[in-house]
Amino acid sequence: MSKIILSADSTCDLDESLKKRYEVNTYPLHIILGEKQYKDGVDITADDIYKAYEEHHILPKTAAINVKEYMDYFAKWVDQGYSVIHFNIASSLSSSFQNCCIAAETLGNVYPIDSQNLSTGTGLLVLEAAEMINKGMKAEAIVEEIKRMVTKVHSSFVLDTLEFLHAGGRCSALATLGANLLNIKPCIEVDNTTGKMKVGKKYRGTLNKVLKKYTKDKLAEYNDLKLDRIFITHSGISDENIELVRETIEDTVHFNEILVTRAGCTISAHCGPNTLGILFMTE
Repeated sequence: MSKIILSADSTCDLDESLKKRYEVNTYPLHIILGEKQYKDGVDITADDIYKAYEEHHILPKTAAINVKEYMDYFAKWVDQGYSVIHFNIASSLSSSFQNCCIAAETLGNVYPIDSQNLSTGTGLLVLEAAEMINKGMKAEAIVEEIKRMVTKVHSSFVLDTLEFLHAGGRCSALATLGANLLNIKPCIEVDNTTGKMKVGKKYRGTLNKVLKKYTKDKLAEYNDLKLDRIFITHSGISDENIELVRETIEDTVHFNEILVTRAGCTISAHCGPNTLGILFMTE
């Protein structure tokens, strides 16, 4: 067995059961809410953020993991002779990857990977790496293989409301008002070559009808789906809507696993509640 530690930023949005199953370590990004600083998923949750917005109309800022934090985090393993493969949220969205690279150059035996993605889009690559580690592959070979797989990850989400994007300065008041009046729910897609976000199809109607149509549309886009697993990742949504999407997937394509996870604070702070996406890979 290769002497490799598998790690990722908290933004990979893998739940505790998956982290335990695949032996994934995570390090939290920073959440700054009001005058206080928190650690994503450690001492603050997405529901805490929603409550703060509801009661005080404030949204948090997010901050990258700094170089010293990465060095302290990796050193305990490097000093024991381990190689560390670490996955970062897209470099276009955070300076975490850049900081990770600086720490890696100083320590040696640390392999940062720019996922060009976020949430369980990154998580999909982490699980692929875990399976390669279990096969006994060397760290360098795993990193090269994963880099070839980055553009095979397809991540998108449907937003129920533009309110959080507007409050965070990422959407005009006019666009928000128009979307609300017309009951428009946009699909936000990740460009897997840059990690940047773009607006895809704009759906109209009730959330349950939109989620069903969105799921069918996304699965129909590709004829070479990788059937190992698919994620349903949400920012806090009803069990009924999760089951609706699960059933739609099952009725459309047979994946070996349908994994349901909840997005952490870094992702949820930007999109707000009732956001849901399906995230998968192609061959």
